[in-house]
Amino acid sequence: MTLPILIAGGGIGGLAAALGLANKGFHVQVLEKAPQLGEVGAGIQLGPNAFHAFDWLGVGDTARAMAIYVDRLRLMDALTAEEICHIDLGEEFRTRFGNPYAVIHRGDLHGVFLQACRAHPRVALRTSADVARYEQDPGGVTAFLADGEAVRGAALIGADGLWSNVRRQVVGDGRPRVSGHTTYRSVIPTEDMPEDLRWNAATLWAGPKCHIVHYPLQGWKTFNLVVTYHNDAPEPVAGKPVDAAEVFAGFQHVHPTAQSIIRRGRDWRLWVLCDRDPVATWVDGNVALLGDAAHPMMQYMAQGACMAMEDAVCLAHMMEAHQGDATRALPAYNAQRALRTARVQLQSRAIGEHVYHPAGAHAALRNAVMRAKSQAEWRDTLAWLYGGSGLEAEGAIG
Repeated sequence: MTLPILIAGGGIGGLAAALGLANKGFHVQVLEKAPQLGEVGAGIQLGPNAFHAFDWLGVGDTARAMAIYVDRLRLMDALTAEEICHIDLGEEFRTRFGNPYAVIHRGDLHGVFLQACRAHPRVALRTSADVARYEQDPGGVTAFLADGEAVRGAALIGADGLWSNVRRQVVGDGRPRVSGHTTYRSVIPTEDMPEDLRWNAATLWAGPKCHIVHYPLQGWKTFNLVVTYHNDAPEPVAGKPVDAAEVFAGFQHVHPTAQSIIRRGRDWRLWVLCDRDPVATWVDGNVALLGDAAHPMMQYMAQGACMAMEDAVCLAHMMEAHQGDATRALPAYNAQRALRTARVQLQSRAIGEHVYHPAGAHAALRNAVMRAKSQAEWRDTLAWLYGGSGLEAEGAIG
């Protein structure tokens, strides 16, 4: 009997990898530690590179039906309430990159992959299966669950997120880096959004040491609100409920129009943002990392899920190209993905510093530089990112 490829983690990256591998003829077993498969969070943004990956993974039509297609990316000055610049996402953008830009509820995106995996005869899904560690031998990999059960596989893919147990063995670089930036998330009914701000745009209000992001979701039934400020939070926190006063404390200095958006939020939850420094190697024999387990990044380029899906495309392609030989396929996958994801990790940090949160002369310079760009120049600036599918080295863009 052929051993399955094991995937630790049933999030977006893990399920995308499972689907990609299954579509290439491999049997896959997903081991998710939670008692049920699902996603916590609200909206995420999808660049054209995400749609390239959807198409390659065979879920393009389903994902497109779930998404909202925004007209522009809009950068506002949170102190003056004036537009700094925008990027048109219409016909010229779509023609250049071969796909649109969209936003989607994280749970809906996860559901696209979950439905496809459940329908696939070569994918087995297990919950309450927390991969604690692994051992290897010439015949494959044994994943040991937290309850002591041993699960055998031909290879193990660690898609188990920021606090990955698999990464602890593969890389061993300790705890994530705590940024000191805290993000607060809310979803509000569209009718609660100020009417003059119900823009069909992914909008960023940038201010000194703070920012606000909003865009429509779920067929315009709701608006996603994400607000972030520097509060030197010392420890990682994820999904903790907080009151509105704590959220508003970081935005006393911004324009009343920007404040009015925050006042509409409800049921706020906080996340202390963390990432890791890029590493060159994500592979140990028949074990490899994927998504946040490999390259956790700050949210400022809106590319975390997109990079995980690209990883899934590349992994499945390399496993097929090397005829299921993980000892050759996994290093090839690692080599193709490491520099691209490192660039996104590092540029996400830089954009947070130079675009999202500067003050004074730093902010004035940002405004001048970004206002000076034409739409064609913006498309050129983004070509390295949005042209990718996970198969760049193979010449298969999109």
